[in-house]
Amino acid sequence: MRRSGTMSNPLHRLKESLLAAPIIWKGDYPYFIHPLTDGVPRLEPTVLTAVVELIENVVNWDSIDLVLGIEAMGLPLTSPLSMRNNRPQVVVRKRSYGLEGELVVDQSTGYSKGEMFLNDIKEGERLLIVDDVLSTGGTLDAIIRGVESLGAVIEAIIVVVEKGPGLAQLQEKYPHIEISSIVRLEMVDGKVVLLDEVI
Repeated sequence: MRRSGTMSNPLHRLKESLLAAPIIWKGDYPYFIHPLTDGVPRLEPTVLTAVVELIENVVNWDSIDLVLGIEAMGLPLTSPLSMRNNRPQVVVRKRSYGLEGELVVDQSTGYSKGEMFLNDIKEGERLLIVDDVLSTGGTLDAIIRGVESLGAVIEAIIVVVEKGPGLAQLQEKYPHIEISSIVRLEMVDGKVVLLDEVI
């Protein structure tokens, strides 16, 4: 059965799923739990399809050689983009495989610190980087520096959910890269509040 009206709108589907996300409290801070950012609760195919369509429609695929996702939630996002647009994908991992050319990058965010590992990114390749959520920007900053040190070119970075100042800071730091998000939100009084549209 075909749905009509706003329910068939991909952006509306994503927003509705975010507004319906469960909230948990860690100390005094509320966190929204969403299948695209946390892997739970279950990810409805309509929501994943909506996000893939939203990303797909703003990318110039003629300028992309490789889709780069970030462990772990980058996988459900990059896999359908790779398949539908006939571009290979690779994932930034949190463990080393010791492959030739593997690059270690230091990751530091407001939530964690550690190492990530870039593999099979070639000099001159043009990349699309897809991330699920961006808060402080520490993870993406480290990945950008790592990818550029390998001589690859980042054509675009698309983040599904933007919260906090990280994206704007990255845009200022890397004006030569197109960095955008699909939705912006903040937590207000323990609830998800959607901000102005950005895509």
